[in-house]
Amino acid sequence: MAVVDVTKSCLDSISQISEHIEGSVLYLDAGCTKSFQYTGAFPLLLNHGVRALCSLEDISSLDTVVDWNANSDPVRKVVVITSRLLSDAHRYILRCLSTHQAVDCCTVFTSVSEIAHSAYPDSPLGPDAFHEYESLLVQDYEELVKRDKKNSRRTEGSNLKDISQNEASLSARNFIEDKSVADTEDVGKKLVVSVHHFPMILCPFSPRVFVLPSEGSVGDAYLSVKHEDALSPGLPPLSTGLLSDGDDIPAGATLTANFLYHLAAKMDLKMEIFSLGDLSKTVGKIMTDMSSLYDVGRRKRSAGLLLIDRTLDLLTPCCHGDSLVDCMFSSLPRREKTTSSAHLKSSQNQLKHGPSNLERASLDVQIPLALVLREEDNNTDNFRLLESIEAFLCGWDSGNSASQVLDLMNLKSKVHNEKPLEFENELLSGSFVSTESFRGTPYMEAILDRRTKDGAVLVKKWLQEALRRENITVNVKSRPGFVTKSELQLMVKALAKTQSSLLRNKGIIQLAAAALVALDESNSARWEAFMSAERILSVVSAGDTTQSLSAQIDDLINKTALMGLHGQKNKKSEASKGLLSFQDALLLMISGYILAGENFPTSGSDGPFSWQEEKLLKDSIVEAILENPSIAKLKFLHGLMEELETNLSRIKSDESKETSSDQIDIDDFDDDQWGKWGDEEVDNKNNSKEQVYSDMQLKLELRDRVDNLFKFLHKLSSLKSRNIPLKDGSLSSENNFSGDPYASRGLLYKLLTRVLAKNDVPGLEYHSSTVGQLFKSGFRRFGLGQAKPSLADQNIILVFVIGGINSVEVREAQEALSESGRPDIELILGGTTLLTPDDMLDLLLGKSSYF
Repeated sequence: MAVVDVTKSCLDSISQISEHIEGSVLYLDAGCTKSFQYTGAFPLLLNHGVRALCSLEDISSLDTVVDWNANSDPVRKVVVITSRLLSDAHRYILRCLSTHQAVDCCTVFTSVSEIAHSAYPDSPLGPDAFHEYESLLVQDYEELVKRDKKNSRRTEGSNLKDISQNEASLSARNFIEDKSVADTEDVGKKLVVSVHHFPMILCPFSPRVFVLPSEGSVGDAYLSVKHEDALSPGLPPLSTGLLSDGDDIPAGATLTANFLYHLAAKMDLKMEIFSLGDLSKTVGKIMTDMSSLYDVGRRKRSAGLLLIDRTLDLLTPCCHGDSLVDCMFSSLPRREKTTSSAHLKSSQNQLKHGPSNLERASLDVQIPLALVLREEDNNTDNFRLLESIEAFLCGWDSGNSASQVLDLMNLKSKVHNEKPLEFENELLSGSFVSTESFRGTPYMEAILDRRTKDGAVLVKKWLQEALRRENITVNVKSRPGFVTKSELQLMVKALAKTQSSLLRNKGIIQLAAAALVALDESNSARWEAFMSAERILSVVSAGDTTQSLSAQIDDLINKTALMGLHGQKNKKSEASKGLLSFQDALLLMISGYILAGENFPTSGSDGPFSWQEEKLLKDSIVEAILENPSIAKLKFLHGLMEELETNLSRIKSDESKETSSDQIDIDDFDDDQWGKWGDEEVDNKNNSKEQVYSDMQLKLELRDRVDNLFKFLHKLSSLKSRNIPLKDGSLSSENNFSGDPYASRGLLYKLLTRVLAKNDVPGLEYHSSTVGQLFKSGFRRFGLGQAKPSLADQNIILVFVIGGINSVEVREAQEALSESGRPDIELILGGTTLLTPDDMLDLLLGKSSYF
């Protein structure tokens, strides 16, 4: 029996469209680029005859230079694969067509299905979305060509302006307006357009673990509208039992349901759907409504789909678990989203049903290879990677005109003279490639569920194997079972010393460089400080009263505020290595309130802590912000930062004046100055009254903001009582009584443990298809009714967490499967995105929050 492999299914889908992409210039948007990068699809695309791969958002005139041979034919065929709605990608598709003047065939693949296009709120496309868009694209391209003929000297800027106008016409135009047959035939001879559905746009970290790409319509769609039970547009609402219906269904639910339905179809799986949480039930209902007799009759492997709301367990992604992958993603910088892709989101952000903004963190990390490979000595025998790259850049077009050679020489001077370090970092920045095997070793898959120490030891082992293959000797002292940053760095430099070795071993070199960043003292010490603080909060929350827990939170706030103030006085941009910031203390306070809500649900009328305990916490936060406004640039202080910084500057100025006045001797004043003293005293009194009034206003406004912050924290502390599936306590987070940092488990572990043991799970709903209900109701009258199926009866189980997952949950899911004694089960784990603790802080208190 075939083994389920998400990555293989993605590659097979590319092979199925090989006839469309052969001989074409292929444009990928940011979401598809990330997906194909993690899938390892770029070599396959070239094998299928793609002439060139280009960026959809960053279109350049150099895209037309796709052949090294000057005698080759011009580009006649353009293919666009986008992870977004057609209306969002329209302006960029037009730019593609205007760049390639000789194109006569354009094929567009979108990951959003035709049904999802028509069901999307405020979408300009109807039930026949793909055909409608084909007509629109031909029409707008024809208008663009006519304008170019009228004015051949049009600048690129004005050209983009016309394209933007065409994009605006897309949202306002009625697509069902009649066109004459003659016009349609005339346009069709010049440009043939076809639109197809390509659902397999996802980012697999391993053959059985995947997330959706950021900057894609499905991954970035809002999961909840703003109301009392909503926390963030990027998270499902609380599961209170009130399901969304009609127009209240979030766009993310519709797009996620369509994605999962077509994913199952591509993998030849017939899904038995189970859901836990209100939004998951909505997604399950949409999927069952999409089922038909055709799906039932086909020969497919039976599989179970378990949908879970992220809001049923917010504590696990907020905590810093022992995971090398989570630590790497939190430590490495993410690639900044381009202006083009940010503009591409605007049409979604302006929908009346959606939030004002929702930006997922990019999965495309920047691995600083330049910092690892930089050579500190000037030995001529050493291989200088940057100079080799420079030589390639200067030699790629050596047969061209002298003016272009001059431009390349200017590039050379730029490398050496204009900020060489920044340019070097830009050239030498790697990224994760999870599924490209590199000599048959799936690196990302192997370390995905590893703890930090185990993962680092495995990376060291791979480096040693690569050095033996290359016959390279490194003089480094190594202890079995232990890893140091210095030995990893020496091995990486030795392995990247020559061009051929670097190219052959680029996978392990990039992964080792990422591990070096995670093991760096500043990052590892901060991560360990988080783990220690979270362990303390978990232990004290097991006490009899809330006093110890509130005292620990208050202590964290005061210490981080003090360190922030100390760093500011010493003119340091960052606090000392390993110390937590004020924002980190707020994240820990979120964890503390969730723990308090689970263990002390009736301590107070408005929250888990008493009035006195909460007042101390509020005072600490107010004082911390007043003393150092720059330490907390969060959403709840929006509009107050300037006033807070002005207030702090005035206070410092007054203190310096008082200090200087105390040092002035009274004999320095003459008679004239004494004569003016009375008038100055009156002015000082008036100024002091105004300052006191201004200070009071600022403090009152700040206290109101802090009060709202605590109201939001009260909502987080009520997760157990307001989320119906958690009320009985069987699925709530466990406290760490034993002191073992790995003793507690998250919701996913406990849920899978209960499901695989065939125990009842409160709130778990089975979604029977319309056809299945018809058969069951028909046979039940004859006493032949079927029993409710169990998820544990399936040999293939797909678990999808709506809102996101982290690497710790991947390990816990594997542990639950191992402990169940069911090695025959193939477990696939997916999520909306990969969540780090910093992402959770942004979703709950940052720009992506409803607070």
